[in-house]
This record gives sequence, structure tokens and C-alpha cells, in this order.
Amino acid sequence: MPWSTDEIPDLSGKTALVTGANGGLGLETARALAAHGAKVLIAARNQEKASAAVADIRAGLPDADLEVIPLDLGSLDSVREASAAVLAANETIDLLINNAGLMAMPESRTADGFEMQLGVNHFGHWVLTAELMPAVLRSASARIVTVTSTAHHMGRAIDPSNPNLEGNYGPWKAYGQSKLANFHFGLGLENRLRSAGAPAQSLIAHPGLSDTDLQARTTRENEGDFWGKFFHAMSSHGGMEPARGALSQLRAATDPEARGGEFYGPAWVNSGPPIRKPIIRRLGMEKAIATLWEVSERETGTDLVISPAGTGAASA
Repeated sequence: MPWSTDEIPDLSGKTALVTGANGGLGLETARALAAHGAKVLIAARNQEKASAAVADIRAGLPDADLEVIPLDLGSLDSVREASAAVLAANETIDLLINNAGLMAMPESRTADGFEMQLGVNHFGHWVLTAELMPAVLRSASARIVTVTSTAHHMGRAIDPSNPNLEGNYGPWKAYGQSKLANFHFGLGLENRLRSAGAPAQSLIAHPGLSDTDLQARTTRENEGDFWGKFFHAMSSHGGMEPARGALSQLRAATDPEARGGEFYGPAWVNSGPPIRKPIIRRLGMEKAIATLWEVSERETGTDLVISPAGTGAASA
């Protein structure tokens, strides 16, 4: 039987943080988690949209336990400020959904000088996860879900000598690289959690082709891009509604049968109910993950420390 939000267990007493929860997949993820009793931290850059998201959720769930966390993944200072605020107010983080992302944007840089897509999609989430790890590990059964894309198949592993693609930039090349980084990050994090004997689990998910503002924004900001227009047209006419597109990450986050290191996505590549997907491209994966860890620590100045006791902290 197809999995739906009806399968989500009672989440009362649990705290979830969802990045990019002010719209699209993140909004629907926050709504579903709140509907099942979780306290949901809506982490978003645009505060006007975040407030609108809270109002949207509470229109149907008046008693939803929601809190807005200002977070700009394109600024590591903002990530660290947001993380400090979360840690000060929450003993545990039971669900961390690394959802926010950019797709196929014109070349630009984050506040820290990173290529924008790699900086937001991966480096920002790297630091956020590292900073929140003490609270994650204080949970008896936390899950970290990192959202990737089928575009990871067209991505190349990070070149440590040129992670920001200087002089070699392409909007889709950069997107593929960032989504493969998400893929490798989720799997690599699970390996390290297991090695440390930690109770948390790391999983990955992809939403398939969903009709959100992601494709529309790509078209608006990259007008001459054929593929952006193509995918925008496909998502507009045949893409899943955001609530359906969010099911893969929701299943990874909440299905009691799901396990760390698993990958969830739509049954028919880019559409359909969420199922566990095979993990392919294993050749060279271990080396690519090790390189990703090295580059991420070097570029962000943040080590991702895992302590089974939950006392570990990121170092910068």
C-alpha cells in the first residue's frame, strides 16, 4: 500500500528543525510534522515568507507548535547564530531535515565566498548539522534527513583544488555537484554515526519532480537556460504537488521501519509514492566522501564532531 502522512506516528514531545520551511517541500514537511504533534522550528531566510508559512499551517492546525528561526544558509555567521539560538532553547533535536536548496542559478558567491549552490545546498547544511550535533545526539533516536535530487547522477565529486568551480562554472554543473555532495554527506554522516556508536541515524531523500517555486526561480534568474525552462514546464504540467513531493523526506524522517543509510524517493524515478531506492554509483564513493569531509572542514573551518554522549561540539 502506498505510504502517506497517515503512516506518521505520534511525534508529541519531539522537536524538528526544517530548513527552507517557508515554502514548497519544506512548508509541507513542517505542516505534516506539526500535524502529528512535533514542535517544528521553521528555519528560513525570508522572514516575511516564514511568517506567512506559520499562518498557513495554523489556519488548518490552530494548536501547531511552531517557531521561526532566522537562517541564511549563504552566511556561515547566520548559520552559527541560528544554531546558537536553537541550542539555547532546545535540549534535543529529534528530527533535522536539511531541505533548503537552490537550483541552477547564475554564477554568484555566498557571503563567505563559496559558489552559491555549493555554499547553500551543502556548506551551510554542513555547519548547521555540525553545530546542532550535540542536541541531535542527546535525542534517544534522532534522524537527520538530507535532501538530494536525481540531478546527483549528473554531478561530479568535489575537486578539492577547485570546489567553487572557478573558471569552470555551469549552472547545472554546479547544481549536480551540490546535489551529489548532499548524497555523499548523508551517507558519509551515517557511516560516522555508526562508527561512533551514536544513537542518531542519517538518511537521504529526493522529491522527484515537484511543482514548487524552485524551477520557477531558476527560470526567472536564468532566462536563457533551456533546461531550466524545460524542467519548469515539466513540473508545472506534470509535477507532483508539494505535499506529495515532500513524502519521500517525511518517510525517511518518520517511518519506524526506515534505517540509517537508506535512500527514499518516488517509485517511478520522479513521481509516485515514496519507496526505499537502491544506492548506486558506489564505485569510488568512499574516496569521494572522504574528500568531501576534508574539503568541507577546510572551507568552513568547522569539524563535524560526533560524541555518543551528545557532548560533542563543532569546532571552528
